[in-house]
Amino acid sequence: MVKNALTLYKLMVLYMLDRVDFPLTKNQIGDFILEKGYTNYFTLQQVIGELIETKFVTAQSYRNRTHLKLTKEGADAVHYFESDISPEIKAEIDEYFKQNSIELRNEVSVTAEYYKSTSGEYEARLMAMDKDVRLIDLTISVPIEEIAQSICDNWEKKHQKIYQYLCKQLF
Repeated sequence: MVKNALTLYKLMVLYMLDRVDFPLTKNQIGDFILEKGYTNYFTLQQVIGELIETKFVTAQSYRNRTHLKLTKEGADAVHYFESDISPEIKAEIDEYFKQNSIELRNEVSVTAEYYKSTSGEYEARLMAMDKDVRLIDLTISVPIEEIAQSICDNWEKKHQKIYQYLCKQLF
């Protein structure tokens, strides 16, 4: 059995990432672990930080979300120590994904971020992914930060309609 709680939490995060074929956000992992009462927010952030630091997990930030992905080293570790996670915890995680995987995948498959370019304009970068395939990667330059932010917010709400419209117009 796991010798300390932090190790168990790390294994749980690795197990969760190993169970899906797409990245999970810190919030998605937190929703499960915190809702079940396994630990508190600060301990979970420490656990995730240590997993990133040890290169068991990679992190990529998009606006207010950080996507976490399992590395080969992380996969090796969770497979080696998987027996240290109780069958009950694994069953809870598996059930969580069974009930929520479509919603979780959709949440991380669409990203939008904006930044100020060297020309002084703001660029909104909009992406939609399916697994590791980019369906669309679009950058729009605008003069005002508020417009760039609005574009990003609307992309997250309307990406499917916009993607369908573009495909219809271009094909």
